[in-house]
Amino acid sequence: MEVEGEGKLARSPHRGTKAEQQAVGRQMAKDRRVEHTVRNRDGKIAGKNSYGNDPRPPQGSRG
Repeated sequence: MEVEGEGKLARSPHRGTKAEQQAVGRQMAKDRRVEHTVRNRDGKIAGKNSYGNDPRPPQGSRG
């Protein structure tokens, strides 16, 4: 499992179910304030969540 942020890639030696790996990766991304990307076995992106500074707010939100 990998967590990428600011041009750096962090790898976790954690093995287990996909749900367990996602939970570990999510926590790593939160700790590092970076984006968490979940990929399928074929390498395609299955989902993304950003836990860092997002320079562009979601569409439709005003602050």
